[in-house]
Amino acid sequence: MVQYMAGNNQISTFFKNFIQPYLYTIMKIYLVLLVLAISGFKVSKEYPSAEISNGLIKAKFYLPEAETGYYQGTRFDRAGIISSLEYNGHSFFGEWNPKAVPGLHDAITGPVDEFMVIGYDEAPLGGNFLKIGVGELIKPEEKAYSRFKTYEIKNHGKRKVNVKKNSIHFSQVLKTQSGFSYKYEKKTTLVPGEPTLLLEQTLKNTGPKTIETYVYNHNFFMIDNEPTNENIRTTFVFDFKAEGNGFGTIAEIENKSIVYKRALKPSENVFCNDVQGFGNTSKDFDIHIENLKTGAGVHITGDKPINNMIYWACATTACPEPYIKIKVEPGQTFAWTTKYKFKG
Repeated sequence: MVQYMAGNNQISTFFKNFIQPYLYTIMKIYLVLLVLAISGFKVSKEYPSAEISNGLIKAKFYLPEAETGYYQGTRFDRAGIISSLEYNGHSFFGEWNPKAVPGLHDAITGPVDEFMVIGYDEAPLGGNFLKIGVGELIKPEEKAYSRFKTYEIKNHGKRKVNVKKNSIHFSQVLKTQSGFSYKYEKKTTLVPGEPTLLLEQTLKNTGPKTIETYVYNHNFFMIDNEPTNENIRTTFVFDFKAEGNGFGTIAEIENKSIVYKRALKPSENVFCNDVQGFGNTSKDFDIHIENLKTGAGVHITGDKPINNMIYWACATTACPEPYIKIKVEPGQTFAWTTKYKFKG
């Protein structure tokens, strides 16, 4: 009994000396966390990732895990998502979408690819269609395909990731009953001794049907986290022509460059879905994006002709989107390369 009372006295003393003085603060922290949880505040989380470096550039990649990966949408290729890239004290990528939540079609970062959908129109209700880099999706009852919607994935395919000191090699093998099958490979390399990221991609047709699609890179750059304003400039080698939302009011074209007259508001965007002026050779796949305030920038070049181009910008990122055409006969392989050279 004495021991019991002594134990209670010790607990009471501990509470009085160490817990009670901070009880009000503890309750305040608890209430704040509760309010944030109720309001939908996004708590930071560690996702499967890998880091590579060539001594000049350091880059972190989110890995394409089916259930636990950062990107859970079905719009963009899940391989090669760069969460951060740093060079010479400058940063180039980040979470541009402040409303990003798991499953949102554009809750993604970095220079990410999107392949146009294959086999959607032919698929029956409840049947399957193809999104390269994502998998085999199930067609629901709807009027038309929407790239902004997240679909149920029937088949993720078989993925492999090979991480080395300065490169990551992603692969996805997908076999379907619809006749569309492929092996898709993406190798991202930080070139030794250069401030350059090399993106090498191949698509091998392993099925009996010809694969025809288009692919583009969205280029979600956030150079030193600069908002889209007078300090952001995108320059082309061809005589760039664009009309659409925001052109002539918020943005103007000067000497083959897109320049901004002011900062974009959170609710605004600049958009053109039919950029004109490029030719039919790969020499026009040549784009510069710069932060004039910090001197950092990136030079983007590709080895395939531009088929069509979209330009889109919001308050946090400004994105040239060059499309290339892909046609692969059964047993054949299509390859393309994109180079990102950083400065700063």
